[in-house]
Amino acid sequence: MRHWWPDLLGSWIYYSCLPAPPKLKPRFERIARFAPAIGLLIGGGQALIWLAAAAVGIPLASLVALVLAFGLWLTGGLHFDGVLDCGDGLGAGKRCLEAMADSRIGASGLVAGVLLLLLKAAALLALAGSAAPAALIWSAFWGRLAPLIAIDRFPYLRPGGSAAFHRELSQGLCQELIPAGICLALLVGLSLLIPGLPLLAGISGLIPAVLLPLWLGKKLGGHSGDSYGACVEWTEALALWSTWFSCQFFL
Repeated sequence: MRHWWPDLLGSWIYYSCLPAPPKLKPRFERIARFAPAIGLLIGGGQALIWLAAAAVGIPLASLVALVLAFGLWLTGGLHFDGVLDCGDGLGAGKRCLEAMADSRIGASGLVAGVLLLLLKAAALLALAGSAAPAALIWSAFWGRLAPLIAIDRFPYLRPGGSAAFHRELSQGLCQELIPAGICLALLVGLSLLIPGLPLLAGISGLIPAVLLPLWLGKKLGGHSGDSYGACVEWTEALALWSTWFSCQFFL
């Protein structure tokens, strides 16, 4: 574990816009395995914004928009850009890879981005109350676990591409999931100690975290950096909805 810190710092810098700790040397190799831990920080930041804004009486719709904007700022739009590019690729048929590589946003990408934000906003409005802050943390965790499955199960679509190193340096899913397993144990412990969201509702996000990268990989014939980002964002949205569904119908 003492060898984790350089990659953990690299993951912090790569996946967020948060300032890096000084005098520490990052390593950008097996950073994807620490993305779920970064997700806890990002989701935790969104949860704190939710609680603080709710405490001063900000209207619910404005609160949801503020939390979503804060999440985009924390990540620099890194994963959201993947949603736009992947949406264009899915709408381009045989020209999929060409469309995903184009820096311009097409109609399909724009629709995908709007749908994603609407789904997230609607889920948070439905979860309004004590469940929403915890749901934000759980969804951010599951969203960043999903690419680990994509990296392990599917070939990289662009050999030599900017995100190809994730698969090239991967040591297998079991090894890459160890940090995520530690984070999951922490989340489970906190869920048992802090009221707000039943444990089963939080764990339900595992379903989209597994199914979405498998579906998208089969649809595209593999994965790329864009589809890794899309896995993060769409899993977050679906995890929020699976949380609401679990709260409504099973708990």
